[in-house]
Amino acid sequence: MAEANGGWGELLRGAHAVRALVVGGGMAMHAINVFIVITILPSVVRDIGGLEYFAWSTTLYVLASVLAGGFCGRILPRIGARNLYRLALVFFAVGSVMCALAPSMPALLVGRLVQGLGAGSLSALSYTMVRALFPERLWPTAISVISASWGIATAGGPAVGGVFAEYGGWRGAFWTIAAVAPCLWLLVERSLPKDLARPPMPRAPMAYLNLAVLCGSVFAVSLGSSARSVGLNGLGLAVALAGIALFVAMENGTGRRLMPQGACRISTPLGATYAGMMMVVVAVNTEIFVPYFLQILHGMAPVNAGYLSALMSMGWTTGSMAVAGVAKRAVPGWMIGGPLTIAAALAGMFVLVPGGGGSVAGIAAIGLCLYAQGCGIGMCWPHLCAGVFGFAPEGEKDLAASSMTLVIMLSNALGSALAGMVANVAGLGDGSVAGASAAASGLFSAYILAPALALAAIRRVLRARAA
Repeated sequence: MAEANGGWGELLRGAHAVRALVVGGGMAMHAINVFIVITILPSVVRDIGGLEYFAWSTTLYVLASVLAGGFCGRILPRIGARNLYRLALVFFAVGSVMCALAPSMPALLVGRLVQGLGAGSLSALSYTMVRALFPERLWPTAISVISASWGIATAGGPAVGGVFAEYGGWRGAFWTIAAVAPCLWLLVERSLPKDLARPPMPRAPMAYLNLAVLCGSVFAVSLGSSARSVGLNGLGLAVALAGIALFVAMENGTGRRLMPQGACRISTPLGATYAGMMMVVVAVNTEIFVPYFLQILHGMAPVNAGYLSALMSMGWTTGSMAVAGVAKRAVPGWMIGGPLTIAAALAGMFVLVPGGGGSVAGIAAIGLCLYAQGCGIGMCWPHLCAGVFGFAPEGEKDLAASSMTLVIMLSNALGSALAGMVANVAGLGDGSVAGASAAASGLFSAYILAPALALAAIRRVLRARAA
């Protein structure tokens, strides 16, 4: 019988269990914060104004997270994991307090920037610590804990934020977020080994210009996606794609690099692994329009539409947890099945969503498709992440792990911007039922291309593994 990856029983025993809480806790803080802030922002604007800066709250947070992820691989070897956790938690807590005390929207944006620096570091550390704290057989299972954090955040974040928003106490939401930081600090102090070795310094010097180009690309696509004009949507996406092309050329040149060697070449196993990750993340960004479609086309109440949409994150968690400990010979089948499941779910959404109607059977079928879409990414995600650790060159494995935060942030920014542009071009902008129906048809049909590209990348990864 083929050797199995380490299972949940081994991960949840002894020292591994507490370390799993640290790995999942850092990502959970970032994820819960995302959903709480999205929920309370309308209340924030009603209280302190600044509607014109509404989108900047997310844009600056994402930019700060990308910056932190870019520097994490360089700071970690200098100060060690324990000190980097401390620094990240201080930034996260201070930024949250600044938001809680903000008298105006510009002041809150400064707090979001500081908060994003802490959250990006925590996110990068979550992936880096999987490799540092667990044996290789437990990597897929430990990565599933990170996926589970997003599922928990999706279920709890909007509910917590909704309570504070309902009773006019949005500042209390930020105080609550800040209060969680000391809890993770205690876990870090108790669970990280005192003799945990620092990773070696990456061989390539820090590529500040590359990071600036990448951040500029994220800024352009985020700014473009927040515009109401289709032309500005397209311009932001075009500038971002040009910036990414420049970033790839710089990374593949002979100068300084931000990511591990080979990360930006699809011909390498590491590059194909990152490409597969990007495409499955892009594929699930259709989720941002699902609550709107459910409300306009199927007559659902906002809270019900929101929680039905959350089935995608639940599916991601379930899929990740289900495949984490499978036998190694079964891994290729699950990895291939992931993008195929996503594609089938998108096809189902293409059939079910545009027609509307709001029947119980139709809503249930849409919920099943959303859940299946999440399961699809969960089926391949832990093994793609573990592949990053395995394919990265020696001496750059920790840099590869921290770079996953950059890949995820960039994929989400591109995926959401492209979704907005496709939906607007298809007819979403006129606010009518017919426009929403056309937008749903255009969006779900166009996005089937993403899992197809993911499948091609994963097949390349599997050929490299077999070799």
